[in-house]
Amino acid sequence: MTKFKIKVGDTVKVIAGDNKGSEGKVLQILRDKNRALVEGVNLVSKHTKPNAQNPQGGIVKKEASIHISNLSLVENGEAVRVGYKVEGGTKTRISKKTKNAI
Repeated sequence: MTKFKIKVGDTVKVIAGDNKGSEGKVLQILRDKNRALVEGVNLVSKHTKPNAQNPQGGIVKKEASIHISNLSLVENGEAVRVGYKVEGGTKTRISKKTKNAI
């Protein structure tokens, strides 16, 4: 199983692609595909048929996944690289820029 430096609930910034510069919160990580769903980023239009929940049907905007390599963790409004530090048997994520725990 692949280990990512980005977790669900983190605020990330898109550093490459069509949505470059936009920020959002990670909703889900798809480990098998190396992708993540980010709130408000990479929106696609999905055409839905009328059903019990949505009797009108129509076009719904929803997030599509984006590759993990195009995302960077945000700390204090800036994109930072992530490192790890082991103290007393506990492993914590740290910012490579400020050396602070994330």
